[in-house]
Amino acid sequence: MEEGNHSEVTEFILTGLTDRPELQVPLFGVFLLIYIVTVVGNGGMIFLIKTDSQLHTPMYFFLGYLSFCDLCYSTAIAPKMLQNFLAKRKSISYTACAVQMYLCYVFQDVECFLLAVMAYDRYVAISNPLLYTVTMSRRLCNLLVAGVYGVALADATTGTYYTFRLSFCHSNVINHFYCDQPPLLALSCSDTRISEILMFASMCYTVVTSVVIILLSYVCVISTVVRIHSVKGLRKAFSTCASHLTAVGMFHGTLLFMYLRPTSSYSMDTDKITSVFYTLVIPMLNPFVYSLRNTEVKGALRKVRNKFQTHS
Repeated sequence: MEEGNHSEVTEFILTGLTDRPELQVPLFGVFLLIYIVTVVGNGGMIFLIKTDSQLHTPMYFFLGYLSFCDLCYSTAIAPKMLQNFLAKRKSISYTACAVQMYLCYVFQDVECFLLAVMAYDRYVAISNPLLYTVTMSRRLCNLLVAGVYGVALADATTGTYYTFRLSFCHSNVINHFYCDQPPLLALSCSDTRISEILMFASMCYTVVTSVVIILLSYVCVISTVVRIHSVKGLRKAFSTCASHLTAVGMFHGTLLFMYLRPTSSYSMDTDKITSVFYTLVIPMLNPFVYSLRNTEVKGALRKVRNKFQTHS
């Protein structure tokens, strides 16, 4: 592998979602709306969890960090993407590209592992509700979140380092709307085998580990639920898991489609659309997934609304 002589490339050009000029302004409007909804939805969820004492439980502790992750994930991509919709020259500096890839790496890993931690949390809540708050103590919750971020930061640091010590001399045009690792590796004139192996290993470890934890947690949940003879108890158990299962299905389903589909069906346009979904659309949808079916979040929203109406 060649050492990082980066004099050949000082900036990259992002092709974006489409090169059709007539679509740039409409797409700008669509993704601006998506980003605004993402910021308001996730910011509002964090605000509710911080201010309402009824939401000071392990489940909402993790949900607050999931909202923070979604907010950061979207913010790492959306502002530059929006700028490029209206810019004549869709450039991004070498350093900004590295930072963007690093942040996307971090928050993709965090989302994967947080969903796994939340599955374990649901298992504890359903299998042993009387000792739930004791088992899922604040110390354990903090340790789990710290572990999630520690693994994600280490993984992102390794992947970004080995990508950006490559030489880029073939071209500086990235066929994507953000600095993703696969299109960057395609531009390198260095030996990319180590980076490709690390990328594959990272994806396998992150996705497989989180999926295994989620599956094992829900196998245990199901084994507990089938022993519940109360209809009310069954309904409550299902409602506590429904939102999480929806979020898991959206995020992991998209990732599995992205990375496990046959190479014969590979298309860069399909790749871009799939990336839009898991980097921008899912972070927008998650707050609604967790609030529409959740009576506690609805109650917190009513309190805030009543408070504003009283003051007005």
